Amino acid sequence: MPPPTGTVAPGAQRQDEGMSPMIKSAIQGLVMFFGIQFVMGKFMNSGKATTTTTTDASGTVVKVPANTGEIPPYYARPDHLDEGALYNPLAQRIAPMWPLDSPIDITIVVSPTFVSEPLAKTPKERIVADEVAFKLGDYKENRVIDTTFPVPKEVQNNGTLWAHFYIGLTGSKLDPSTPGYNPERAFHFIHPLTQYIAQKKIKKTKNLLAAVNETGEPEEEIPTGPIINSHYHPNFTMSFIPDSGVMHYPSLHPAVRQYIHMESSGARDGSGQNGWYYPVLFVNTFWQLRTHMTTLNSTVKTLPLHINLNHLANWKFSLVASLDEGAKQNARTAAQGGSVPGGGDGSEFEMIKEVLLDTNVYLLGTTVVVSIFHMIFEMLAFKSDISHYRNKKNNVGISVRSILGNVFMQAVIFLYLLDNNENTSWMILFSQGMGIFIELWKITTVVNVRVRPAAPGSLIPYRIAFEDKQVLTETEEKTKEYDAVAFKYLYMIAVPLLLAYAAYSLKYETHKSWYSFIIATLVGSVYAYGFLMMVPSLYINYRLKSVAHMPARAMTYKFLNTFIDDLFAFTIKMPTLHRLATLRDDVIFFVYLYQSYKYKVDYTRVNEFGQGGGEDEVVEKDKAKAIEASEGKDAVEVGKEGKADDVAAAKSTGSAKKGGATKRK
Repeated sequence: MPPPTGTVAPGAQRQDEGMSPMIKSAIQGLVMFFGIQFVMGKFMNSGKATTTTTTDASGTVVKVPANTGEIPPYYARPDHLDEGALYNPLAQRIAPMWPLDSPIDITIVVSPTFVSEPLAKTPKERIVADEVAFKLGDYKENRVIDTTFPVPKEVQNNGTLWAHFYIGLTGSKLDPSTPGYNPERAFHFIHPLTQYIAQKKIKKTKNLLAAVNETGEPEEEIPTGPIINSHYHPNFTMSFIPDSGVMHYPSLHPAVRQYIHMESSGARDGSGQNGWYYPVLFVNTFWQLRTHMTTLNSTVKTLPLHINLNHLANWKFSLVASLDEGAKQNARTAAQGGSVPGGGDGSEFEMIKEVLLDTNVYLLGTTVVVSIFHMIFEMLAFKSDISHYRNKKNNVGISVRSILGNVFMQAVIFLYLLDNNENTSWMILFSQGMGIFIELWKITTVVNVRVRPAAPGSLIPYRIAFEDKQVLTETEEKTKEYDAVAFKYLYMIAVPLLLAYAAYSLKYETHKSWYSFIIATLVGSVYAYGFLMMVPSLYINYRLKSVAHMPARAMTYKFLNTFIDDLFAFTIKMPTLHRLATLRDDVIFFVYLYQSYKYKVDYTRVNEFGQGGGEDEVVEKDKAKAIEASEGKDAVEVGKEGKADDVAAAKSTGSAKKGGATKRK
């Protein structure tokens, strides 16, 4: 019966179904891109008028900001509240005071105290900036200030270095202590230039052999709380935020609100709810790295200061200020012993900034691309490895001892992470723990794990026994024998190396305790000799003259990740021992490549171990052919024995019927 005319061919249907998600994703990407551009344009207020004019109470025409919304300009504010309105001491909605194209003067003074002193009495060496006619709202306006100043003694003694900012419209008096100072045309605020950073807790270690011989010596007192020191960074970016517009003051992020300075007289509009604020000057410390900071003490006599004075869009200001404050808060919480969301010690964000600042742009881009491939290969290796062990029907070529060794090594690394870094990210610990459980699961696919009574007289009443799932074939018995032989030689190499490393570490290195010594020694051996766990598998391949039992896809993905790790080893700072550890697996990979070349595998047929190319369809087809051939052979043999047997065989299968009939003719 012909198919209906409206039916789409299966191939075309699959093609349409495959094309639609791609087109849909492309359209979604374009919509998101143009949507972000539109929102960014709205945030930056491009193309809008920056100023307008109005008449003040005296009838004088004055220029006022054009971005005050429903709030009247400050210079056109009413002199009394509306009838029935109540004055709110906390302004709800606030608008800018000065027009965006106003020229302003800026004077910056460094001081050991937050109390301002008259500019006339301030030593000249403490006036670090004196800029005139800086045009507010002009993004092309960019000034650079370089100077040095003597460090006050109070700051040398772990004190705070304050910056006093005097800002006003050009021609106005900036010093509040000067007669004729007008708060409508000038304002003053302070901001710290130093940061108090808690030092990481120093773990007390000792030489265990020397500690045994020491008696009667008083132990050094360890501070119970974090050690906090004042740090200074010489580079500052100070940016005016011209497009902030009307804001809802109570709901502002605390990181943003600290830079908002309200009009000093507390004036409100007719509703009594809304007020005004001075221009926002953002002291940007986002890109100040701790590694570039100076710890202030009595040895620091003078300090350099580099200031970039410019403008910054409001959305960037909000984003950078909140990120910076959040990272600093996490660092303070971790230093005081508190828990940080996601784990870590609060320095992870600092490391990201170091990579962005100190890494070449091309190298950084390459690292990002390679990291994506690393993640993809890691997932593919995980999938292929699990699939290989799920579908494997025998123990040929599998080194059970190697799997147990992997469990032991990953458990050692897990204990090392717990012992040496209490603030290790929970994501890392979870990933390491999952690796242990996967290796344990692999064991259950190969052998049966049972709890059996121990031998009479044993201290522990029960023992864990590994029992074969079925009667082993000859090849599986050979695999078990080769595995034992390989590990016998492996022990002869690994145990002396482990003992030598342990003796060296015990004599020349320091440790927190004997437990830490054992864990550190074992993890050092894992890093140095971990690749030896792959040697038994290579030995089994050599004795069986085959690599068909190996998880080829999973190993390929893992070795591709090994080469990616090699790239990181030469581009990222890391300990030499770990760098060598990334190169060790390359040796195993090249040996495996040679074995793959030497012992060819035909992935289109079922191999001698009952496996076929990793494709279930190919395996099933080959099995069906084998069964069909076997049935045909049996039918022919039965036909030779006589007619009675022919009839009995003909009742069993169709193939037998056909074969029997032919034989009888």
